[in-house]
Amino acid sequence: MSDLHMFEAFGVDDLARELKSRHARAKIEVVPLSIVPELNSDLTKFDSTMIAAALRAKQKVIYGVDNRLDLYEVISPTLRQDADSVVALLRDTHVVDNGDGTSSIQTESFRESQRLCASERFGLQPVAAFCSGVLIGPDLVATAGHCVKDADFSTVRFVFGFRMIDATRAQARIANGEIYRAVAIAGRKLTQSASDWCVVRLDRAVSNHRVAPVRRAGAISEGQGVHVIGHPSGLPTKLAGDATVRDNSHPTFFVANLDTYGGNSGSPVFNSVSHEVEGILVRGDTDFVPVNDCFVSQVCPNQGCRGEDCTRVSEFVSFIS
Repeated sequence: MSDLHMFEAFGVDDLARELKSRHARAKIEVVPLSIVPELNSDLTKFDSTMIAAALRAKQKVIYGVDNRLDLYEVISPTLRQDADSVVALLRDTHVVDNGDGTSSIQTESFRESQRLCASERFGLQPVAAFCSGVLIGPDLVATAGHCVKDADFSTVRFVFGFRMIDATRAQARIANGEIYRAVAIAGRKLTQSASDWCVVRLDRAVSNHRVAPVRRAGAISEGQGVHVIGHPSGLPTKLAGDATVRDNSHPTFFVANLDTYGGNSGSPVFNSVSHEVEGILVRGDTDFVPVNDCFVSQVCPNQGCRGEDCTRVSEFVSFIS
């Protein structure tokens, strides 16, 4: 159905809540009915596909307009310089040495990995990373605390250069010189709803990538523009901008309306004026919602949903010499 004026009376939250409730009721054998939100009686005459189309028409994706870019689309030299500090975290089993000085990244389709609907952007791109990070010292990477743990840091590979070359080709064959291992956890803190960070020491200094500048004192202002660069859902590097700090009240993290997914955990959040790293993306709202037999991106107005939590750099800046 292309005529969506019938949905003008419904907000984004109304439509998203209806889709979630329908999905839960379809699996009622494993979800207690008492915790499932009531269906909206005004929406019962519409099928889920129509509701999803209206949802996407009201707000394109994530927070407001979808402005995520692949790096080949980024023109600004300053933004490209910001991206030069970003690294993908992969499991060692996803990095296969070719014996010729390069390694191949083992990937799968984004669409297949998340059971996405055909309308989702980047569906045919490869996914491989499980988290993101940023170079904050010659041999130091900052990421989220839940991404790297003492027991498993030896199985993590830190890979620079996993990005799209153009609209159809990904850089999935990486020079071994761009692949690093962790030798120690310099510091780490993980709480469920506050500080979440980890600083990892690499097996050698990184000489051919920019060490990102970070805020050394003070705090970012509420309403300040920010952008995030990382690997959403494990995709090749994406930049998402046109976001702002919308809650600055907590001492250890701030909240922004950044367009991010699970694999963005550990991504640097840059001040869009100073281009200093202000924080590390650590928590956010639900990434995908079900529509019949596939999933679409969660949709939120710019000031809606819970926002994305970013651990402040001040939590770990003392580890940077």
